[in-house]
Amino acid sequence: MGLLSMLGLGGKSESISEFMAKGAIIVDVRTPGEYQGGHIKGSKNIPLNVLSEKIEEIKKWGKPVIACCASGMRSAQATSILKNNAVDAMNGGGWSSLQNKL
Repeated sequence: MGLLSMLGLGGKSESISEFMAKGAIIVDVRTPGEYQGGHIKGSKNIPLNVLSEKIEEIKKWGKPVIACCASGMRSAQATSILKNNAVDAMNGGGWSSLQNKL
């Protein structure tokens, strides 16, 4: 394991596979229209603008969350919101590149 990995700055793929091994749920924070245009099979669509209202529901899942969006910007915001509310979360970045890592 490299120094960057120990600091949590290593490659996303390793973290994604670790999260998936723990039963992570993929949350796509794009708008419903964007989601309908294509998404990761089995992901849940919770748009960023309503994410804060859904925190208690997400906590009840009892699973880690991988947030994704179109480019990684909104999912970064979502990851921050989730972590600030004690949800084990990571930014998966853009949904299409995340899909390729699964």
